[in-house]
Amino acid sequence: MFVYTQKIFIGNLIHKNNFMHLNSELLFRKYALPYFLPNLKVLEIGPAGFPSAYQKIVSDDSIIWHTIDFSDTTFIENAVDQLTYRISSAYDFPVEENKYDIVLSGQVIEHVQHIWHWVKELKRVTKVGGKIVTINPVSWPYHEAPLDCWRIFPEGIKAIAEINELEVKECIFESLEIENILKYDRKSKFIPGKSYNYERSVNQLKKQIYFNKLIRNIPFFKTLEQPIEVSFDTISILGK
Repeated sequence: MFVYTQKIFIGNLIHKNNFMHLNSELLFRKYALPYFLPNLKVLEIGPAGFPSAYQKIVSDDSIIWHTIDFSDTTFIENAVDQLTYRISSAYDFPVEENKYDIVLSGQVIEHVQHIWHWVKELKRVTKVGGKIVTINPVSWPYHEAPLDCWRIFPEGIKAIAEINELEVKECIFESLEIENILKYDRKSKFIPGKSYNYERSVNQLKKQIYFNKLIRNIPFFKTLEQPIEVSFDTISILGK
């Protein structure tokens, strides 16, 4: 999972969020959050903090929230001991079958080499009637963690679900970041890539929006308009 601190621009609210990029958060809130009901058991794969960013969004103390990752992961540095489970293989979890109501992974699946075997293991530890939630970046450039293997569109997720006899509840590919920018400039243009605030401050983004609005009305300079880079991701919710 990505590890960084970024400022997030949502309406008029600016806040700091660790460990996930903006579109991942927005997709999780819109599509996955309604599935996190009280008193469930959740297993999160590859958390990047304790509590993780997703656990903070859910914010329900009645949910049992367990975590799993490699014992030598560098993303949580000295907090490895806080993991519920430590693994040496992505395809063999020290977890009993049918244990969790929800198995969640954000920004993980693209780093798994044999994803069809991995999803099979996720299914094994999920209860009958439970859900597997994955979010993966599609437009992001290559990034090792320590490997970077896949960019998966909904058709790819559906194929993996079919192989593992999982029901596709939700499978969407989109950028909700676009909606945020359009609140400030309905004529903005976009290019797929990283989150719009991943490498820039909110002030820099506002300056770009202002610059685009200004030159758009000047015929000689309107070709200098700068498209805004946004993240596109696929979120899937699969049922066992």
